Amino acid sequence: MKFNIRGENIEVTEALRDHVEKKLSRLERYIEAPPTSEVHVTLSVVKGMQTVEVTVPLTGFMLRAEEKHADLYAAVDLVVDKLERQIRKAKTKANRKVRQAGGLKDLFRSGSEQSAAAVLDEEEEFELVRTKRFTLKPMDIDEAILQMNMVGHNFFVFANSDTSQVNVVYKRNDGKYGLIEPAL
Repeated sequence: MKFNIRGENIEVTEALRDHVEKKLSRLERYIEAPPTSEVHVTLSVVKGMQTVEVTVPLTGFMLRAEEKHADLYAAVDLVVDKLERQIRKAKTKANRKVRQAGGLKDLFRSGSEQSAAAVLDEEEEFELVRTKRFTLKPMDIDEAILQMNMVGHNFFVFANSDTSQVNVVYKRNDGKYGLIEPAL
């Protein structure tokens, strides 16, 4: 794997770089074909919390994880554990379904150290417990953010009066806001 490690508000020392590369190299045992592009790692410090973001582009599949911790080395360990769980979960789903040749099943090695029963126990089932229907009132982005804050949610779905499309505004971890627009 090739790594692109960068730091935001932090200097990436050689020891830190070696630790990140060593830990992320553990993922190679799960992946049949190594990523063709670089694995992106961003290390940052915000308000005393160390954040590690990792993006691993695979063929037809993207692994991404983010962890925050007071200790940067612990955050790296936690993010690698999260990525391993994602791989095992994807592998279980791919093996469970009958796929055409060259599907996701071929991305992951079949001989992992865990038994299939242990992997199945880790897989979580998604249970839909509620469905809401509401009419989308046309509004601008500022009004949507105001409405989101008034109802106390961290996201808000609305009809954008400028574009006549359904958009989502959301509150980011840094306290700022984001907008999701459909790409047609």
